[in-house]
Amino acid sequence: MAIAEMDVAVEEIEVFADDLDVSRAAAIYHEHGCLVVRGLMKPYIDALARDIGQACDTSISLLDRAEKIVEGWRTPDGTLFLPAPEGYHRDKQIMVLAFNYQTSGAFFRSALDEKALDIVEAIVGPDVELFGNGQCLVKEPVGGHPKHLHQDAAYFEHRYEGPVATLSYVVDTDLENGALHVVPGSHQLGQLSHVDTFSHLGLDSDEWPWERAVPVIGSAGDSIFFNYRTIHGSKQNHSRKRRPAFIHRYRRIDDFVTVGATTTANRAENKRRATEAKSHNQRGLVVRGFRKFE
Repeated sequence: MAIAEMDVAVEEIEVFADDLDVSRAAAIYHEHGCLVVRGLMKPYIDALARDIGQACDTSISLLDRAEKIVEGWRTPDGTLFLPAPEGYHRDKQIMVLAFNYQTSGAFFRSALDEKALDIVEAIVGPDVELFGNGQCLVKEPVGGHPKHLHQDAAYFEHRYEGPVATLSYVVDTDLENGALHVVPGSHQLGQLSHVDTFSHLGLDSDEWPWERAVPVIGSAGDSIFFNYRTIHGSKQNHSRKRRPAFIHRYRRIDDFVTVGATTTANRAENKRRATEAKSHNQRGLVVRGFRKFE
């Protein structure tokens, strides 16, 4: 069945953390390239909301010292800002918040959640490492940036299966404030060609309109697992409050990035040097299993 003709309801890809069948969860992930786990991150939400709010306030206070970069503007703490929509009280809005495992204990603890790791282990095998330092995406109110449909593999193509991502809602999230959209089964399409968009690399919107994706409406603490080749994205935040979400990424310990990019130009350049990538330069923290000496 063509991806465009697939009709997968959210109920077909969801499980519940309070009554978790790990084997079934992994089977859903393998079939559809995505999985919704209701309530998985609920124990951490209060602490995370507090820490994220503090990080947002700090980043905004540093805007007068922001540096212009290819992707937008970066404040001294490392937060990435994009142009704000017309009529907003600032000319820049947060996209990627300076919030990671080195700044928040609650964030790091959530990455080690046993149920989450049980699912990841069932997907990638017994030896699992964290890929990256965690990520927090914030859609500010009244038009907070959209993230066009895309594959994460366009940003960090891997040698093997690539990372399993978990995106978790910090607040109740719906169509008004920017729910994540996924295209079940799209991980089977392989690596697709991306174009430059307002929010960096994305798929051609004529070929991949939002109607081809399934929105995942959820509560604070709900988590969405997805393959790094699963097409996903989110629309603007039209509410009056921030919509933060955080991401953990996990991979088997022998996997590594071969092509990293944020634009079509640097992706093309880095693809030419893909054979130079070395796994031993990219080791992450082992969260399950053991890394044998090579």
